[in-house]
Amino acid sequence: MLLSELAEKELIEMENGVRFGFLSETECIFDPKTGIIYGFELGDQAAKMPFQKKKPTQTLFIPWEEIHLIGEDRILFRKAKPTRKQYD
Repeated sequence: MLLSELAEKELIEMENGVRFGFLSETECIFDPKTGIIYGFELGDQAAKMPFQKKKPTQTLFIPWEEIHLIGEDRILFRKAKPTRKQYD
């Protein structure tokens, strides 16, 4: 599978069915020496939820280990984390 094909897939959290946009809207966090993908960092989610109260912006992180299924149109993951500190 090409990276461009992955970028077109929608991210959906399995626990509560929340849609987090498309993989192309994230930052891929990886080790440049080994090429190991740690996960994907999601930008400001408050802008995507117009009818909810505005909370302080928080960057979410989807660890690679949380990805459950890469399907034809979607990527299902278990749970997004509030931060990626363990990978810095």
